[in-house]
Amino acid sequence: MRNLSDTIKRLATTRNATDLHWNVSGPDRLTDLSDFGSNPGNLRARFYVPEALAHNAPLVVVLHGCTQSAGGYDLGSGWSQMADRFGFALLFPEQQRANNPNLCFNWFSPEDTARGSGEALSIRQMVDTVLHKHRIDKSRIFVTGLSAGGAMTSVMLATYPEVFAGGAIIAGLPFGCAQTMPQAFDRMRGHKIPDRAELAELVRGASDHSGKWPTVSVWHGTADSTVNAANAAAVLEQWCALHGVGPRPSRTESARGYPRRVWCDAEGREVIEEYSITGMGHGTPIEVSGDEGCGKEGPFMLEASISSTRHLCRFWGLDCAADSEAPLDTSARFAFRELAPAADRSGAEVGTRARVEPQGVSHPAPTIEGVGKVIEDALRKAGLMH
Repeated sequence: MRNLSDTIKRLATTRNATDLHWNVSGPDRLTDLSDFGSNPGNLRARFYVPEALAHNAPLVVVLHGCTQSAGGYDLGSGWSQMADRFGFALLFPEQQRANNPNLCFNWFSPEDTARGSGEALSIRQMVDTVLHKHRIDKSRIFVTGLSAGGAMTSVMLATYPEVFAGGAIIAGLPFGCAQTMPQAFDRMRGHKIPDRAELAELVRGASDHSGKWPTVSVWHGTADSTVNAANAAAVLEQWCALHGVGPRPSRTESARGYPRRVWCDAEGREVIEEYSITGMGHGTPIEVSGDEGCGKEGPFMLEASISSTRHLCRFWGLDCAADSEAPLDTSARFAFRELAPAADRSGAEVGTRARVEPQGVSHPAPTIEGVGKVIEDALRKAGLMH
């Protein structure tokens, strides 16, 4: 019988007719980074430094999702637009088909998710190279990603917590919840996710870190049928336990009509936030037009009248105190946007975690999900998935 890797590669050839790798027509805004270390994960490195790079500037590491490229994700999310505006640097690790035929970061592979090994070490080496080549503030390095990139963000926060001041996990999964591809598919559907205590221990065991933990921002669509929203609850449980905050949020408010929950530590510092994007499917929430607008709609880059990129700039203080724009729209508490029927989550706790079923009508799913179904069906027939 063919091994699992060969099966995945063979089945992945079906994507050729409907490949949704979102390439930018013509040159993108990113530059290749070479000579950044031993690169055990065999990743490509790309970066963006604005002409007006601030002195002692922050750095944001951006991890694309499956079927995406670094340049395509930048185009959709608008990160380089924000870098131009606020003067910070960007690093875009990029997956290669030789590592994963669907261009997913291997967030479930033990060799790629351990400190000092594989893709995690490659990304760490990239960070170190940009840090020394440009005027980067070591205390203001952040990481964000979508889907497999969101799960890889969890990996980087767990394996190198001393490097990152904060991270944002968009439609992603908690660190350490899967070690094989069949387990990865199960967790994506919200099945058999470890409990709060085990999730926290998985992160504690990933390094010998003894200092403050990075702040965490969690974004997930309630109608996500690719990565079940139970994973957002699990990410919250993992990091609430690490930060030593209780399951009940410090406050719940509205941000552009969506519920935003915030957990503060004993010093009153916001250490965890969660945006639940009502009625949205699998992807990064963006807002293309208006005062908050940046980025461009495309596969997995979903117009939701809220820019996760812009809000993360605020949460991480990248927009600078001198910026005169209005602060986060948090005045209309509990006035949540009703794009689709959804339960009011105000005051809800992180705790008992049931599998969350998609609510309402999601945005149209790109046909790449059909490839995933073919692979899943084949794995089930081979007895490799339940």
